[in-house]
Amino acid sequence: MIVGFLHRLSEKLPRVVHSISLMMKPQVVFVLGGPGAGKGTQCARIVETYSYTHLSAGDLLREERSRKDSESGQLIDSYIKEGKIVPVEITISLLKKAMDETMKKDEKKFRFLIDGFPRNHDNLQGWNKVMDGRADVKFVLFFDCSNEVCIDRCLERGKSSGRTDDNRESLEKRIQTYLQSTRPIIEQYEKQGKVHTIDASRSVDEVFADVKKILDKEG
Repeated sequence: MIVGFLHRLSEKLPRVVHSISLMMKPQVVFVLGGPGAGKGTQCARIVETYSYTHLSAGDLLREERSRKDSESGQLIDSYIKEGKIVPVEITISLLKKAMDETMKKDEKKFRFLIDGFPRNHDNLQGWNKVMDGRADVKFVLFFDCSNEVCIDRCLERGKSSGRTDDNRESLEKRIQTYLQSTRPIIEQYEKQGKVHTIDASRSVDEVFADVKKILDKEG
């Protein structure tokens, strides 16, 4: 069942990509960091100040999971609960759809913050395969924060967020997945000189002050 679904999804991707390619090429900033590093909070501040559209891979997956008619909802749910990374075909199809819809509504909205992606080598390979020449990755914003600070923030957030993965057991699994899978992706981009690292253990305002310096310079 899963293989058949992913095959059908992969067949749809070229059509989605073609619709994007007829418009302005998306300009992308990948936003990475551990769970609780403040990616979503900082992205919201960036959107208020700069002409970026924030796309959270995690939020898109959770929204898809909650759709009653979603073919992939149950599959996404099982991956998220286990702290595992959802198959790349699903994540990329949701990101493509979101970019496509945003740019159709307003052709001037071609700058995107993609938060929480790519999370592993499979994600990166999938992105390069589907989006090579169709989107420009400008740089990576890396919000660096200690594991304990990240866990404490998520546990506090879990008191009101309603997220099923904001509990210590899921968080420890997510932290391990991040260290084993996402950090090597950040290191790969660092070798290309494309990473801006920010100390995310500080206050929201202090972190955003550094973000502004980077975006004012990079555009």
